[in-house]
Amino acid sequence: MKLIQFFTFLGLSLFSVSTMGQVKTVTPQQMNEDAKKVKASFLDVRTPQEWNKGHIQGALHLDLFNDNFESELKKLDKNKVYYVYCAVGGRSAEACEMMVKMGFKNVYNMQGGFNAWTKSGLPSVTK
Repeated sequence: MKLIQFFTFLGLSLFSVSTMGQVKTVTPQQMNEDAKKVKASFLDVRTPQEWNKGHIQGALHLDLFNDNFESELKKLDKNKVYYVYCAVGGRSAEACEMMVKMGFKNVYNMQGGFNAWTKSGLPSVTK
């Protein structure tokens, strides 16, 4: 009986995880092309030091490590399309999951982050 309960719980847990979020992962090239077609916002969740070394032109900057990160997210339009990136993809994935839990509808995580963006030769702003 306990085994049946365990597998029922496991199945329900996996179902809720798989249907919980709408985070999609896209390559830098896909993100660049899609952003031209859709009114989207780039969201950079790196530190200010990383941001100052270079970022995608027009991107909004909210440092994931900042204490006010979540309160700043709450100010954003949850119906807009957001392309989220960090340096390599880990922090942006975390930020995307947080955004989905907050009710954001269209959240995309950039595979490989800003490092992959620049290696692809895509345009960025360097200070």
